[in-house]
Amino acid sequence: MRKEIKTAIIGAIIIVVAIGGLAVFFTSLDKTVASTGNQIIAGKTDTGNSSSVQTTYSDESNYPKAPDLVGIAGYINTTPEELQAKIKNKVVLYDFWTYSCINCIRTFPYLKAWNDKYADKGLLIIGVHSPEFEFEKDLSNVKMAAQKYGLTYPIVLDSDHMTWDAFSNRYWPAEYITDDLGHIRHTHFGEGEYDQTEKVIQQLLDQRAKRLGLNTTADQSLVNLQAHEFSLFETPELYFGYDFADGRNYFGNAEGFEPEKIVSYTMPSDLQKDHFYLDGQWQNLHDSMKLSSDNGKIVLPYTAQDVHIVASGLGIGIQILLDGKPVTGDDAGQDTKNGTAIISEHRLYNIISSKQAGSHTLTIIGHPGFEIYTFTFG
Repeated sequence: MRKEIKTAIIGAIIIVVAIGGLAVFFTSLDKTVASTGNQIIAGKTDTGNSSSVQTTYSDESNYPKAPDLVGIAGYINTTPEELQAKIKNKVVLYDFWTYSCINCIRTFPYLKAWNDKYADKGLLIIGVHSPEFEFEKDLSNVKMAAQKYGLTYPIVLDSDHMTWDAFSNRYWPAEYITDDLGHIRHTHFGEGEYDQTEKVIQQLLDQRAKRLGLNTTADQSLVNLQAHEFSLFETPELYFGYDFADGRNYFGNAEGFEPEKIVSYTMPSDLQKDHFYLDGQWQNLHDSMKLSSDNGKIVLPYTAQDVHIVASGLGIGIQILLDGKPVTGDDAGQDTKNGTAIISEHRLYNIISSKQAGSHTLTIIGHPGFEIYTFTFG
């Protein structure tokens, strides 16, 4: 066979194979997109970032049904019988939260506004309180938090995470919105995208009205609130409990964690950014550290605008220093007065609230009985 003809045949074969390969590739790509379009993100953590998962089924019956509320340890603002009756024919927003989570707390103004605006139009908000720490299982603690933040919609205590697991949830905060037939039509994890979530509520309320033959439409305006703005570079959440620090250990002392032991820590000379350091004798607990010596301190080089701690104590005053000086009114958090924060009940305390984000060194000087669980930032 002549060389020219052989070359032409080989070239034609290559082109045919290439076209066939591209067709297979794009078909495979279409299948991949279709199969991942409704994935739920995994990883149990609270999150300041936002992530949405929406499906685009043409037939609403293809949406998954919301699971039942199971393993509920207590009820706030409702009873089991009342809640069961309220859910029927309602658009339901299931809000997974826990009361010491700053990301959850920052969503409350929107949840309360939506409850005020849409409750009489067919929206039912159910707060599913799934605790991160043991003290958050206490009904009286959750009631106190609900009253403090003005949460009047029904709240259920999912103390053993049975409802959390039924939803395959992994995040605080997390919203699951169902239509009036109980199909999950929208999910959102973390803060943000409030306009998008509210538009979904409006659409589902209008669908409900048509299905029930109601001559009503949802108000198409949107709640206008000031959402939290995150810093570009922000220190991550820091955990003091040895069980919670696995895989996210920012404890800077060379002595490290010693489960269930009281350890004498010495402050090193070199401090690494976004790591916390201890001085004094601290008891290592599974979800916290508790000061045992007469004096002790925590030092943290951080970047953020606001600093919060989850802590407890019996009316213990802790001194707050910023860059080596007592914190002033310009940087003092809501729980800091004259450079001191009084730690009493188990909860989140705002100790630093600067006018703008920046890099600083925070020092906390504590006293015996002071117990700290986390640093969180904003």
